[in-house]
Amino acid sequence: VQLQASGGGLVQAGGSLRLSCAATGFSLDYYAVGWFRQAPGKQREGVSCISSGDSSTEYADSVQGRFTISRDRAKNTVYLQMNSLKPEDTAVYYCATHSFSLVTEVTCPGLSREDDFNYWGRGTQVTVSS
Repeated sequence: VQLQASGGGLVQAGGSLRLSCAATGFSLDYYAVGWFRQAPGKQREGVSCISSGDSSTEYADSVQGRFTISRDRAKNTVYLQMNSLKPEDTAVYYCATHSFSLVTEVTCPGLSREDDFNYWGRGTQVTVSS
């Protein structure tokens, strides 16, 4: 069972990146998936989350309107499209799964509830230069 975030890099302010969260060994279909980030010297914070059935999404106020979370079930991958990037978006970005259900849709628990996310992937560095 592995969760891997990728797609980070160095970009100028105003630019875009698309992060990928790929799962191996299990299907993401039955999980809500969240994106989190941690900047140097700061606590990790929730960025976005998508429910298992894709019917609901959540965004932090700081990224609302600039970031979009989506899922490709065929690729077993969740994406975070990041546009209009700002230097304050610089951080290590992580993805994580929440709960599991074969029967009902798993909704996001809230971006502040990190402890409710069980599997965490290795992060990917995003650096936005001014």
